Parts: sequence; C-alpha cells; structure tokens
Amino acid sequence: MPTFEPQATLKFMNVDIIAAADVLKPRAETEILGRRAVEQLLQIGIVRPLRVVDMCCGSGNLAVAIALHVPDCRVWAADLTDAAAIAAKSNIELHRLSDRVEIRQGNLFAAFDGDGLEKTIDLVVCNPPYISAARLDGPSANLLLGEPREAFDGGPFGLSIHQRLVRDAATFLKPGGFLMCEFGVGQDRQVASLIERSRAYHPCENVLDTNGIPRVAVARRLEFDDGPLQGPAR
Repeated sequence: MPTFEPQATLKFMNVDIIAAADVLKPRAETEILGRRAVEQLLQIGIVRPLRVVDMCCGSGNLAVAIALHVPDCRVWAADLTDAAAIAAKSNIELHRLSDRVEIRQGNLFAAFDGDGLEKTIDLVVCNPPYISAARLDGPSANLLLGEPREAFDGGPFGLSIHQRLVRDAATFLKPGGFLMCEFGVGQDRQVASLIERSRAYHPCENVLDTNGIPRVAVARRLEFDDGPLQGPAR
C-alpha cells in the first residue's frame, strides 16, 4: 500500500486541496464541471439530501468542493488506485466531511457493489482520462513526468472511459437525474454521440470554457427506459 506524500496545497473552486504524488493534480478546466454541478444541484432544490457520485475522483477535489458548496448533499466518490483513494480520504478529513463524503475503490461503478445506489443518484460527475494512448506515447508524453498514466490514458481514441461511464451511470441515476463529464478539446461530438446512442438520456448540452470551446457534457436521464441497459462493467 503506497503512503500518502503531500506535495502542495492547491485551490480548486476556492477550496484547499492537497495534491499528492501519483495522483492527478486538479486542473482549472475541471472547475467548469464543478461549478455547473453545484449550479444544477442548487436548482434541484433541497427537499431531501441530494445524492452525488464523483467517478474517477482523483484527489477528491470535485467531491469535496461539491459537498462544501451544497451542504445538503451526500457524495460517494470512487477511483481505481490506492494512491487516489488515500489522497481523497485525506482531503475529506481535511475539510471534516467524513459524515457526508464516502470513498470507494474499484473499477468504475463496480466500486459501489453492495451500496444499493442503483436508481437513487441525482447527479454523476466525472473527469475521466481522455487523452489517446498514442498521444501519451508521443506529443503529450510530458504529462507523464509527474502524474500517473492512468489519470490521462483514455484508450485508443481517448473515449474508452466515457463509453463505460455513459452506459453504467444510467443504472445508478434516478429518472431525471444528471450525468456531467469533462472531455478533451474536439471530443464534444463523439461524447454527444455516445450519449445519444445509449438511448438513456435526453440530448446533451455542452458547457463552454472562457474561449468558447466545449469542455463539459450535461445529459439528463430519461424519466423512463427507452431500451435495454447493461449492468456495470467489471
């Protein structure tokens, strides 16, 4: 089991986040996703504790920021690696959120086996790996100098995790719940196509960055199933 080695404290959505070795450092562009998520949760209205999943949570920056900005929500966060789970737990403890934010470790939604979260989640947020393996072996290799490959490697076309995310999140979202995910520059049409082909969501909208470039997809779960959905991939 790796030990937690803090490197620096960074600001994410005006929240202090400890950046650890071997874990993706929070990026400014992910604040686009975080702020849109908070906005949507506040629009839902607090008639009960809202339920949020932060998939591919890394240091737990999204989970922590959402929990702090939306006090009446509960968050389940998950990642694959020991290092990410340790880092996320440290940031949750830093902000005294252990009563509202839980960490799981596993392969995407399989991390929640036994939690009984299916069809109960109001919002799934995810900043998945979205750089193609070829780019990481070539022009984007510099990203791997201080951060783990699994935080960036999205498979042959950069969308392998998005494919599983879109499919499996539908099993956990309640009718009318929301899926929000970050993607790379130029991937907006491919992500929209994945969402459309799933037949589980309304047409998605894109959230733009300050340069007018689409960076986040927002899709609302259908109020009924319009086709068979497969269970979570293992």
